[in-house]
Amino acid sequence: MAWNIISALVENKPGVLFRVSNMFRARNFNIESLSVGPTEQSDLSRITVTVDSDEHVTEQMVKQLRKLIDVVDVTRLQVSDTVYRELALIKLKAVDPSSRMEIINLANVFRGKIVDVSKSTIMVEITGTPDKIDAFKSLVEHYGVIQLARTGVSALPRGVLYE
Repeated sequence: MAWNIISALVENKPGVLFRVSNMFRARNFNIESLSVGPTEQSDLSRITVTVDSDEHVTEQMVKQLRKLIDVVDVTRLQVSDTVYRELALIKLKAVDPSSRMEIINLANVFRGKIVDVSKSTIMVEITGTPDKIDAFKSLVEHYGVIQLARTGVSALPRGVLYE
């Protein structure tokens, strides 16, 4: 098993995400993360799916996606030639000033941002690879994670696409 990124350009219209996710459900493919957003073309959206699967299963996913009528293009991105990021919001317990300072220092090391503070909590926004987010989370878990929200991976291939 290996971590893989699949990028699909799809028509930006109702029901497309359902058909794509339903294909994964019907074939019993497990999705690690999924993100959807507009592209440089208003009539297209980009769906980025990360999966933990072997070579054969990943190729089957790509082939099945290409069969869907609303899918314009499907690319299996090579992790080494791809810029990929995820955003996480993590709300932590921070009841005393020393805990608060330790969390702020860790957020600075990971180039995170403090986006909300209350008397007993602190919320950190962190962007990066899933490994970076996992590493930050493991360092702050002992403070007490109250809530966690992750966006899923967004990705684009490196370099010039059109010359």
